[in-house]
Amino acid sequence: MRTAARTIVYILHSPNPLEDDLDMPQSATVTPLSQLQACIAQAQNLSHHSDANETFAELRDRLASENPQAAELLETLWKELLSARRSALFWQQICDVERDLAEQMAANHVQLQQNYLRLMQEQ
Repeated sequence: MRTAARTIVYILHSPNPLEDDLDMPQSATVTPLSQLQACIAQAQNLSHHSDANETFAELRDRLASENPQAAELLETLWKELLSARRSALFWQQICDVERDLAEQMAANHVQLQQNYLRLMQEQ
């Protein structure tokens, strides 16, 4: 397992090993690390998850040709990342609803106090 993790780090930090023999400038190749960073950036927004999945599928296929176990591990981590993003978004929405309810309850409480004070003054 540790060897696969090292392989993932090596593969992600190196330019495409399949293109090493080509005399292409470094800026023309897309490294797996930059491709993964693009996937993570796209995954920040729920509406871009399908784009992020497409980009990740390309990366996974690219890595699978060299090290299938590393690609499988990376895919597992990717699924967990997307799940965590969705979960965080869900809980953020729950917190927003809870905050809105608390604000509404506080406003209702103030209104009730004012109504009570008015009623007491009228008597």
